[in-house]
Order: sequence, then structure tokens, then C-alpha cells
Amino acid sequence: MEISPFYEKSMTCINCLHKYKTIKVRSRFVRVSAHESDFKPVYLDPLVNPLYYNVAVCPQCGFSFSDDFSPYFAPGTKDVINKQITAKWNARSFGDERNALEAIETYKLSYLSALFKKEKSISIAGITLRIGWLYRDENNSVEEIRFLTIARNYYNTSYTEGDFVGTQMSETRVLYMIAELSRRIGDEKQAIKGFSNVIESQRQTAEPKLIDMAKDRWQEMREEKEKRTLF
Repeated sequence: MEISPFYEKSMTCINCLHKYKTIKVRSRFVRVSAHESDFKPVYLDPLVNPLYYNVAVCPQCGFSFSDDFSPYFAPGTKDVINKQITAKWNARSFGDERNALEAIETYKLSYLSALFKKEKSISIAGITLRIGWLYRDENNSVEEIRFLTIARNYYNTSYTEGDFVGTQMSETRVLYMIAELSRRIGDEKQAIKGFSNVIESQRQTAEPKLIDMAKDRWQEMREEKEKRTLF
């Protein structure tokens, strides 16, 4: 019997405690061929894309979340979620296999959920970054740039507030993401400043690969600027 790349996982909504099932991808089927310069994974089989299933959507209340969400709800936030999401929710399930547009919809739902729940800026940056990635796969550059811009701004806020501390994101990586997303959205000034900050931190960081990536991006930008000057 052939094993499917997908399996059902039992979930409990962290908002309303409703129990439901959603699809996940078995790790043995996840094969990454490369990573792009903003760490977007490129999968060998685009139909087996774990990004599509990162968000769990509660079919009862509409609250949508990933493993990056905190279980804590600040006072009053559940009332806001019930008013802004649940009261407007047309009950539906995202528990089956998803296509790209359905995956984007789940991330947008989790973006709203994170805003009303008052999740950390670093978490919201990750959500909106992935929406940008999914739009990139759909060759929708307008929406990609829109969400990469939102992600860049949240990474900026996270860096300023320091709410990335205690997560898997280091200071160097946050600085790199600010710079790289600035480059991708055409904010050359912010990108150059950001890559310079990453390169200057090379003596304090334990992530030499990020330093090399920042140097490569900075050199690419310099060469592009020289070409524009010549022509």
C-alpha cells in the first residue's frame, strides 16, 4: 500500500477549544532543492508543499494559527476576535488538501487572527513573508511586493522592540531580513544600510553564512548601480 505524503492531525483551537482535524505533510516527503535569498524554500515537488498546511483554521470560530502563535491571550483579545472574526465567519473547513489560493487565504486569516490577538511583530512578519512567497509562486508580483513590504515593516518593528529575543530569529537574521526584503521591494537606501549593519556585525555573530549572503547581495546591488550609471 502506497503511503500518502499527507496525514490528518488532530487540533484543538487555542481560541474556542473546538477539536478538529487538518492536513499536514509527512516530513519524509518534504524535499527542498534550494533556498532563495530571503530563505524561501524551493521544493522538488511543488504539490507537496508544507507551507500550504502551516496554518490551522478552526472551522467553528474561524480563528487561524500556526505553531508560532503564543497560547496566551491578553485580556480583552478574545472578545475582539469573537466580534471581528467569529461573528463574521461563514463556517467552512480548510482541513483537506489545499491549493495555492486556499493556502494564501489561510495565511490571510492567520494574519488577521494575529493582529487581533496582538501577537509579536516577529510572528506577524513571518506570516506576511510567507504570503509574499506564495504570491511569488503564483507570479503575482504586485501582491508579493505588497506583503513583503508589510513583512519588512514588521521585522523593523521587531528589531526596534526586541521582541525577536527568545525566538529562533537572531539579531543578525532579523537585520538581514530587513535588508533583503528592502532590496526586493526596491527600497535601495534601506537595503544598503541593512546589509552594512549585517556585515559590521560579523565579529559578534555566530552565523557566518548570513554575513556571506549579505556581502553577496551588497555586491550585486553595487554592480547594478554601476550598470545604471554607465547606461
